[in-house]
Amino acid sequence: QLQLVESGGGLVQPGGSLTLSCAASGFTLDHYAIGWFRQTPGQDRETISCTRTSSGMTNYADTVTGRFTISRDNAKNTVYLQMNSLKPEDTAVYYCAALFQNCGPHTWRDSYQRGYWGQGTQVTVSS
Repeated sequence: QLQLVESGGGLVQPGGSLTLSCAASGFTLDHYAIGWFRQTPGQDRETISCTRTSSGMTNYADTVTGRFTISRDNAKNTVYLQMNSLKPEDTAVYYCAALFQNCGPHTWRDSYQRGYWGQGTQVTVSS
């Protein structure tokens, strides 16, 4: 069964840090471009990042650049989203996806790309 499972969400104070995990089963995550996305109720989904499958280079949204970092552990078939200096506006459900297409310069911001998607994990930044 092909599956992506996010974990690591929770409640954190402003300025704090959190690491989300995205673990794959049934397929090799390293063969896919990886996207991280987030969505709040009533808002459109936002693309946070897109990591290319070949070079491993990552595009980050301006809203998270310098604060969020993507990393991989191929042995664990897992990708991580390290989130630092969190702000209340980072509160959202976070999703990872193994994308069917690589991250293109004009397509990486597409928040509805086809791929294998996880179920999401809630991140709440509040004091």
